[in-house]
Amino acid sequence: MHLSAAHGAQEPDDGRRLAVAVEILGLLADRTRLTLLRRLGAGEADVTTLTEACGASRTSVSQHLARLRLAGLVTTRKDGRRAVYALRHGHLRRLVDEALNAADHQIRHLPPHD
Repeated sequence: MHLSAAHGAQEPDDGRRLAVAVEILGLLADRTRLTLLRRLGAGEADVTTLTEACGASRTSVSQHLARLRLAGLVTTRKDGRRAVYALRHGHLRRLVDEALNAADHQIRHLPPHD
């Protein structure tokens, strides 16, 4: 699955949009991947930094990053011997932020709002 359709290109049909959205949300439905994306929302980071941020093993973090990269949700660049990861676009940061805001509302029993 690669989710990097060109923005502004031919409008995808609704069924395709829904299918891709389900795939994206499915990738976010994992605590480690959600933590990685939340950290990357603050700026690019290498595997060591991301491992510290989510408390998972380096091997696990690398495997999750590979899934996110193959899905087109994160990008990578080399900085010497280090691989540095970043979110592909701000939509993902906002999606993660909104999911966490919704969780805050549920946990703290906050009133609904738009």
